Amino acid sequence: RIRDSMYHALIYATILEMQAMMTFEQDDIASAGSTMKSAQEVCQRFRKKSTVVGSITSVVSKSSGDDFTEEELHAEACYAECLLQRAALTFLQDENMMGFIKGGIKVRNSYMIYKELHGFTQAHGFHRGPSHTHLEGAVSLGIGAFNLTLSLVPPRILRLLEFAGFSGDKDYGLSQLHEGATSLNLRSMLCALLLLCYYTFLSFILGTGEGEVTEAERLLKPFLVRYPRGAIFLFFAGRAEEIKGNIDEAVALFDEGCKAQQAWKQFHHMCYWELMWCYTFKRAWKMAYFYADLLSKESRWSKAMYVYMKAAYLSMLPVDEARPFGEQEVELFRQVDSFKQKIAGKSPPTEKFAIRKARRYKASSPVLLPVPVLEMMYMWNGFTMIRKRPELTRGMMETLLEAERTLQEAPANDYSVDDRSVILLLKGLCLKNEGQTRAAEECFLQVYKSEKKIKYDSYLVPNALLELSLLYIEMGRKEEAVKLLQRAKTHYKDYSMESRTQFRIHAALSKLRANTDDTEEASSTQL
Repeated sequence: RIRDSMYHALIYATILEMQAMMTFEQDDIASAGSTMKSAQEVCQRFRKKSTVVGSITSVVSKSSGDDFTEEELHAEACYAECLLQRAALTFLQDENMMGFIKGGIKVRNSYMIYKELHGFTQAHGFHRGPSHTHLEGAVSLGIGAFNLTLSLVPPRILRLLEFAGFSGDKDYGLSQLHEGATSLNLRSMLCALLLLCYYTFLSFILGTGEGEVTEAERLLKPFLVRYPRGAIFLFFAGRAEEIKGNIDEAVALFDEGCKAQQAWKQFHHMCYWELMWCYTFKRAWKMAYFYADLLSKESRWSKAMYVYMKAAYLSMLPVDEARPFGEQEVELFRQVDSFKQKIAGKSPPTEKFAIRKARRYKASSPVLLPVPVLEMMYMWNGFTMIRKRPELTRGMMETLLEAERTLQEAPANDYSVDDRSVILLLKGLCLKNEGQTRAAEECFLQVYKSEKKIKYDSYLVPNALLELSLLYIEMGRKEEAVKLLQRAKTHYKDYSMESRTQFRIHAALSKLRANTDDTEEASSTQL
């Protein structure tokens, strides 16, 4: 049926694309790409015929919804979905500028089709056919995904995208995805998965660290009842528990998710990654190393990152303790650079960060990284995970104090100020978790005051300002927080993980604006 039915063709191609994204094998990516192209050709046969020579969207943009049959409208929705998925594969496959341009054109054309379809379905008097629910689901998925994604983008990037015709509204995007997820349509599962990704990953890692666990659990509940052994839902349930700080419960759910299916081994790698962090929070370094080792051997996603984490976990063990499999951290750190790869023409920021940090081990007598695991844990917002678990925060503080003592006893070197500043930033986060706001504030300020002395880790200062501003928000010092966020946003460039920091700054400023708007609205209501 994949040669005759647009939905069969699209669904089959989507499954292959999901597999390609997980395996990261070039053969799988190429196979998914050709299958998605064939699916797009099938959709094209069902689209409204036109003699107009021009953009893909010219047919849609010059017509009204009543000019289309229901089948033709579904063909437009499926075609837009094919374009978007082909663009994702283009970014993975092609590392040259032409590939980016081709991918960008596909994304824009997809966006314009969704916009036109949304206009049609919202129009007064629009004729609703027997399969209208599925058409609305398709539009909800497209409009919701675009709006939500674009709303996360920092203003300076968004300005460029708006010039190309894009715009985003987070609340509207979420409402569209909720509508799609909670109605019975072909895309309801995809809408739900997108929302779960947002609530448990994007809003947590690229946001201010709260996550939206209540919403995620509400969304998960009916799926877990319907599919109690559904691996993907067990995974998201585990992630929700992890964000709440229920680490043992999270471990049990991730383990259950691995046992639930064996067909897609790559899905296990998602669970291994989370299990690695769960054991990190518990300071079970050897168990965390075990999962990093599994990932380095089985997953193609980021071998440099996995090898770096293996080395980092070994470096946390006492010097005289035997290393698993006889591996040595110094040798592993020296190998990190050899595993770097490119996605969409660029090395992933976390890989670049790991490679840069590991570079000091190239020296014949390297200066050791003080707390590489905890530093990377910060990059994934891990200290927020343990804020409701005082015993886990205390454990991290013990590790940091021990590293601080070692640093103080060692002779000064080129990295001394940087390493001391790393420890201060992480101590500040632990103190914040413990409610010691003044002590936390002092730690962040000390990092900021060391700005001119820091030689290599320039990311520390903007991140210290970001964390200080988040602390001030909790303390009700909002005006000071805004000033710090603006400084962090505009005064620092070209540092490690800059995009992620900029996303988090944008999220903090958006949160402050939303809170201010709510306060003003409440005041006007009272008046």
